[in-house]
Amino acid sequence: MSALSFTLLAACPKSGARRGRIRTPHAVIETPVFMPVGTQATVKTLSPDELIAIGAHIILSNTYHLHLRPGEDIVQEAGGLHKFMNWPRAVLTDSGGFQVFSLSPLRKISEEGVEFRSHISGEKRFLSPEKSIQVQNALGADIIMAFDECSPYPADREYVRLSLERTARWAKRSQSAHRRPDEQALFGIIQGGMDLDLRKQAALQLADMDFPGYAIGGLSVGEPKPLMHEVLAATTQWMPQDRPRYLMGVGAPDDLFEGVMRGVDMFDCVLPTRIARNGTVFTSRGKLVVRNAAYARDYGPLDENCACYVCKNYSRAYIRHLIKADETFGIRLTSYHNVAFLVKLMEDIRMSIENGTFLVLRKAFYNAYGYNDDTTSYPV
Repeated sequence: MSALSFTLLAACPKSGARRGRIRTPHAVIETPVFMPVGTQATVKTLSPDELIAIGAHIILSNTYHLHLRPGEDIVQEAGGLHKFMNWPRAVLTDSGGFQVFSLSPLRKISEEGVEFRSHISGEKRFLSPEKSIQVQNALGADIIMAFDECSPYPADREYVRLSLERTARWAKRSQSAHRRPDEQALFGIIQGGMDLDLRKQAALQLADMDFPGYAIGGLSVGEPKPLMHEVLAATTQWMPQDRPRYLMGVGAPDDLFEGVMRGVDMFDCVLPTRIARNGTVFTSRGKLVVRNAAYARDYGPLDENCACYVCKNYSRAYIRHLIKADETFGIRLTSYHNVAFLVKLMEDIRMSIENGTFLVLRKAFYNAYGYNDDTTSYPV
């Protein structure tokens, strides 16, 4: 039995938007899908029951962080991530590569892998394709990622070329190290920086390796959004049509629309819970900073067009009070709403692809959301 199957159900004839379905050992995942991030085997402040009520069918956990603490051996002894965190649906783990490069200023890259210092203890550690896959096999996620090197932005073209070629070699080593292919689907990661020719080269190289799914890495790393969208469109055209496509680390509402329009099926991002902890929420009319004084006597919901648990039961005034008083329940409510907002947005997007109204939904959402000049320049 295959660890993953993907069925393409519908497509938007005027864009690259796709409607699909992924099956894994723990869940059926309707795509396009947003995956909440549970870095430390928990989506910050939210329980598994709450995530199920919201409608999440897959969440992401982080290989680097779980390797350092508590250690994959403890997770494996507990029965794997699903049992360890009491999450019955699908889990995706990343390779740990991005965190090695972003969290450890003292690192040494070689053909074998990356030597780095733990951001927790400062001790020297080493992560290679084989070690990354070994850790992910022990964690037991439904979908795991090949070890890769994420090029910074901006970066010299020759550096990016050498980096993506090393990533391709690491991808082959990741495949060879994978010990649970019948239970865990291993995705390759396409790099190449902002160079369209290098992106094509990377996409075709990985396609030849016949992964069950493909991720697009190295975007949303500081480049202007129009450039990100250009590179994304150039990359997806070279990716296999019959495999799921995952854009890593992207989750702003406009980026979800733009990614879907360019043929992406899967997204993840810490954004909804990160901004929630600062008292900021998504609404159908744009972001709202509920901690602001303007909402001290506002007894309406966070979003009058939202039917989530928070919007049906709590006012802006109450949530503002909790946040100003440093009560954890306040950021639990903003986190719940933000994750629910993006999960529901993806549900609406899936329905619009099915009924042929994706571009209509996209334009209506942008108009209501009140984007500024930087975003209204996107084609509508």
